[in-house]
Amino acid sequence: MNAVFLEDLENIADSDIRWEKLRDKTVMVTGASGMIGTYAVGTLLHLNDTRHLGVKVLGVVRNAKKIPDDIRQHPDFQTVVHDVTQPFALEGGVDYIIHAASPASPLIMKDKPVETIAANTLGTFYTLALAKEKGAQGYLYISSREIYGQPSPDQEFFYEDTYGFVDPLNARSCYPEGKKAAETMCVSYRQEYGVNAAIARLAHTYGPFMSIDDGRVQADFLRNVLFGENIVLKSQGTAVRTYTYIADAMDGLFRVLLNGEDIVYNIGDENGKVSIRELAELLVGLRPEAHLRLVFDIPEGGTQGTAPFTAGILSSGRIRAIGWQPRYTVAQGFERTLQFLEIEREAGRIGTK
Repeated sequence: MNAVFLEDLENIADSDIRWEKLRDKTVMVTGASGMIGTYAVGTLLHLNDTRHLGVKVLGVVRNAKKIPDDIRQHPDFQTVVHDVTQPFALEGGVDYIIHAASPASPLIMKDKPVETIAANTLGTFYTLALAKEKGAQGYLYISSREIYGQPSPDQEFFYEDTYGFVDPLNARSCYPEGKKAAETMCVSYRQEYGVNAAIARLAHTYGPFMSIDDGRVQADFLRNVLFGENIVLKSQGTAVRTYTYIADAMDGLFRVLLNGEDIVYNIGDENGKVSIRELAELLVGLRPEAHLRLVFDIPEGGTQGTAPFTAGILSSGRIRAIGWQPRYTVAQGFERTLQFLEIEREAGRIGTK
């Protein structure tokens, strides 16, 4: 197992989360081959290995080959090959569901808006229906900062009950509008059927197992540094985002599922605020021996497929009130991510380019 991943799992497992609620339970994780799903599954299996919790983990994926070998071969893990946009026919009990299956690439959102909104709406409907059928004790929906949309000019923070503007007639809104509809499904199932559904809205989350080919700026930058290429900016890089390292986000997700009492929580570190240009400069500086540079190549007409939102920071006050405390700064988190990628490349699990 990659040393960076293992250390992250150890830190998550050491958190003051009510892990005992999972003893001898069955937990289903959708999107189990993605970054969030891999960390959720890895955490559960690590708890079994170190605390002997006896959790049975069901990992729902469309392509079983994408699951890391360490996870796929674990005796407590069962692969479930299934498209979440279709109804489930699953034998046996399910006590907890973590619904993390969702397209995250802006390239997919741009080219396949129908598939994107279907994954977020139908996938949530069918997993909630399964939670109702199985009498699940807990259901966690992984939502996004994008549901808030564009804030008003004088608005710095998004709290869990404040919202901005999303244009429903922009095809790129397939992602935030799909997430919004999914959240409404969660509260509807909670009210009508008593499903214990909770929602976690993530800010920009990064770390090991993120794709470095999905078109997001942080992915492009990491790929550049990993392969010794200059970082090329297609804008002035003034847009500001908040970044949260995956291990910190995962601590928050399990805290919402097992410790939380509210239905919705923001998970994002306000201290992780950085502009796109500052992020590029930070990543170039992580490997000074490579002598990489930041280059500007701004096309006419701007870029397509990216979220139109330019501001709005998630307030983390609510989740901090139940004990969440992020461990890593932006610089530390991206250093860890780069270390992970370098180990994977050395092991032959990442190609040369």
